[in-house]
Amino acid sequence: MSTVSMGRNHGNPMIRLILQRVAISLGLLVAMSLLIFIGVEMLPGDVAQSILGQSATPEALANMRAELGLDRPAPQRYLEWLGGILQGDLGTSLSGGQDIAGMISGRFANTMLLAGLAALVSIPTAIGLGLLAVLYRDSWIDRTISLSTLTTISLPEYFIGYILIMVFSVWLGLLPSDAIVYRGMGLGERLISLVLPCVTLALVVIAHMMRMTRAALISVISSPYVETAELKGLRRSRILTRHVLPNAISPIITVVILNLAYLVVGVVVVEVVFVYPGMGQLLVDHVAKRDVPVVQAVGLIFAATYILLNLVADILAVAANPRLRHPR
Repeated sequence: MSTVSMGRNHGNPMIRLILQRVAISLGLLVAMSLLIFIGVEMLPGDVAQSILGQSATPEALANMRAELGLDRPAPQRYLEWLGGILQGDLGTSLSGGQDIAGMISGRFANTMLLAGLAALVSIPTAIGLGLLAVLYRDSWIDRTISLSTLTTISLPEYFIGYILIMVFSVWLGLLPSDAIVYRGMGLGERLISLVLPCVTLALVVIAHMMRMTRAALISVISSPYVETAELKGLRRSRILTRHVLPNAISPIITVVILNLAYLVVGVVVVEVVFVYPGMGQLLVDHVAKRDVPVVQAVGLIFAATYILLNLVADILAVAANPRLRHPR
């Protein structure tokens, strides 16, 4: 067998798995677009009625539905919407007549900023707490960390947000109770307004990531080479950082990526609590207005972001598998 064909055979398993993951993700995104369209179609109320008001005549309502294209069959409208998405056209808002892509661009940047800050806080904190819990396994430190994270997981985000507002805004008066940001706002002022929503998101994500990090590290500790390192007299902290953590990095990376996906799509409740002008707040506002194109576009962007980050997690898990990187 030639060297070229051997190289191709060696590279095939990993590339094939990655291509399979990409194909599955694309199919899942199409399926999600259909579910989003159906879900929005099932929302109660009449778009034309909400635009014209309760005093509108039947003729005016019929003309408005025809103008908005609501008189066409749902499958036709879905295919037209999906075709526009593939061409980069997100449509036009029914309530304001604005281009949806222009409406979303600034909101999406705000959501990414909030999720990014929460990730910068939560990822190193969660991994550090996981290492600390394993280092002092079954001690009061481990039990305190585990109990604290379990409590945080048990509380919904909005409840944590309201507690933080009550303590730091109402009682202490240290931080603003809302996170209203605007164009031209100074960086320092913007960061101060984001402290409470960032902490709210980070607390939940830290709890999930810490517990999964601890579980991944403990599963590696039982390996024979770790016992050999302990018999050689190496310090437990050195064993964790030099031997255990590198071998547990693959599941930890997967957990981190999946929690980043949660950060992006889980901001809806937090943005509403803190009146933050992001994608979540935009979604809630236009659900109330029954602005179908905006709701569909925001929902699809959330779904695409979540699927993309899950795809990244799958690819990293495949890449971290030595049997796929170095097939025999």
